[in-house]
Amino acid sequence: MNTPTLTVYGIPNCDTVKKARAWLTEHGVAYAFHDFKKQGVPAELLPEWLTSAGWQTLVNRKGTTWRKLDEAIRLGVVDDASATALMVAHPSVIKRPVVVWRDGGISVGFDALVFAARSQFKLP
Repeated sequence: MNTPTLTVYGIPNCDTVKKARAWLTEHGVAYAFHDFKKQGVPAELLPEWLTSAGWQTLVNRKGTTWRKLDEAIRLGVVDDASATALMVAHPSVIKRPVVVWRDGGISVGFDALVFAARSQFKLP
């Protein structure tokens, strides 16, 4: 039986990604990790992520990368196309982690309750 693997997308030194990966490991949930810094942003998946979560969720407008961007660039992010261009050019602006679950659904960020429900792990 070939069980699809869930994939965690992010940057390894991101604290939120570390928490998510630690939670998955602690609960025995197998996953693959895709490092944005080494492997780039999977541009072919961005349309699906945008449909599922929206660019407003995917673009981390509270993070350091966003704040360091030129104001004209920040003001130019107004829709899926402009957000896609930004995320491909600046992977660190993506809110992390993005998790593609075994059922094909996605989540953005880390919430232990969401991870428990999505991974079908039952909390005591």
